[in-house]
Amino acid sequence: MSTGERALFRLMSWLSPSFPVGSYTYSHGLEAAVEDGLVVDGDTLAAWIEDLLVAGSPRNDAIFLTAGWQAACAEDEMRFAEVRELAAVCHATAELKLESLQQGGAFRDAVRRSWPAPGIERLCEDAPLAYPVAVGVTAAAHGVPLRSALHAYLHAFAANLVSAGVRLIPLGQNAGQRALAALEPPVHALAEAAETATLDDLGGCAWLAEIGSMRHETQYTRLFRS
Repeated sequence: MSTGERALFRLMSWLSPSFPVGSYTYSHGLEAAVEDGLVVDGDTLAAWIEDLLVAGSPRNDAIFLTAGWQAACAEDEMRFAEVRELAAVCHATAELKLESLQQGGAFRDAVRRSWPAPGIERLCEDAPLAYPVAVGVTAAAHGVPLRSALHAYLHAFAANLVSAGVRLIPLGQNAGQRALAALEPPVHALAEAAETATLDDLGGCAWLAEIGSMRHETQYTRLFRS
């Protein structure tokens, strides 16, 4: 098996819906957007997710993944501690923080048990760990290229929200796949940009999504945890 084939297999495993991080239980505020009538069909679903990729928390996630991967590759423990601590608190709402830290912790536990590699010990502390940092460090420990890790992580994020939209709106499976296909260009663009981004590039302006996330905290009927 070639190095590229090994990297692909591992990324498909770690970011598969079957990997035990519970991603299917989170909607990233989409549930409130559907209830408010902001997302009503496949086109508005794709547009909502694209806005998140361009200006929302997934953009910061991609930057944190890059920073975690780079710190791990350089074996720079001080830099890794800085990235880990900043990523753990860089969330606009309580639910988005819960989503990232719980998935990060679950990812850490699963990797420690099933995918050991030199460098994974950086994840073994009990300190709060954001999901993208956990993925970035694991990818570096297994020699997975940064660009590939970014693409896989962002594709998994988009696919999870499309799946949530299929259940919430509801949409047919074909409409969901059309929405996911429409997200290929923004996923690629963000992966490309994040590869050379630094922590100075963190930021966002997806305020409507963040308000939706806050409203979800008190939403009467909820299928998802965020």
